[in-house]
Amino acid sequence: MRLLIINNLASGLHEGAIYEFIRVFAREGDDIELRSTSGGRRIEDMLDGADAFDAVVASGGDGTLAAVAYGLRYTGVPILPFPAGTANLTADNLDMPNEVHALAKLLREGTAFDFDLGELVIDGKTIGFTMIAGMGFDAAIMKDAASMKSWLGTWAYYQAAINNAFHPALHFTLDVDGNIVKFNGLGVMGMNFATLQGGIAIAHENRPRDGMLDVALLKAGSAFGLLPALGAAMLDADGAYPDRPGTLEFYRAKELTITCEKPLYVQYDGDVIGNADTCTIRILPSATRYFVPESSLARFDGGRE
Repeated sequence: MRLLIINNLASGLHEGAIYEFIRVFAREGDDIELRSTSGGRRIEDMLDGADAFDAVVASGGDGTLAAVAYGLRYTGVPILPFPAGTANLTADNLDMPNEVHALAKLLREGTAFDFDLGELVIDGKTIGFTMIAGMGFDAAIMKDAASMKSWLGTWAYYQAAINNAFHPALHFTLDVDGNIVKFNGLGVMGMNFATLQGGIAIAHENRPRDGMLDVALLKAGSAFGLLPALGAAMLDADGAYPDRPGTLEFYRAKELTITCEKPLYVQYDGDVIGNADTCTIRILPSATRYFVPESSLARFDGGRE
């Protein structure tokens, strides 16, 4: 088997599990190429010749996987998400194992399945994402969490949410597949996968294979106003609590353009790209292919949860 491994040395807690994975996976006749970066080398530039390999392993967090998936979009090259980041939310949504022997077996014997991919357009730049892109409150949390992840891990996101408890409500104008929506609130998120840490489901359904975005409007006047919605999302971890309070309003769309009265932070899969007063989020149907376990196949078969 010809295997290309994209290894982000700067991801997560630097545990080096990818090297143990190589030892466990390798067999007589395998050709395994490891390409590493600690941030000075763009992941997109590390994918040259990837179509000559049987599979690509994306070792890192959600941002690493997103960069690999977007760089290989519509090529049909299958990707193994190797969870080596801080949160690894995409891998969690896909029910990916964490143990290297299970990951090696999945790559050797498993099935590759097509999934949608998100695309963010901001300031003339186009960026891929696997999970969520958004403007406002969620991006402010990601920005504050970045400096704390190395010592707090996933708790950095909760601490950042507390730090942004008084994030201001602003006026937003949305173009949702040609329909104009105006509201006052904290921010907007366009979601492909919709489940966060601890099984918190922002949207009731998780549909990353249906060619549509779930669009969430954070209509609360303050972060405290989102607490009832957070409680509902936590209760919905088993899929049995579909209701959400009015502070969350949902739409479905193939493309979403967000405009705010003032520039706000914009994030994609936890990476903050900067300030902007407008951005566009769209879905790329069946653009990427992942090796996933049987539980994920059953969950997302046919685009239904």
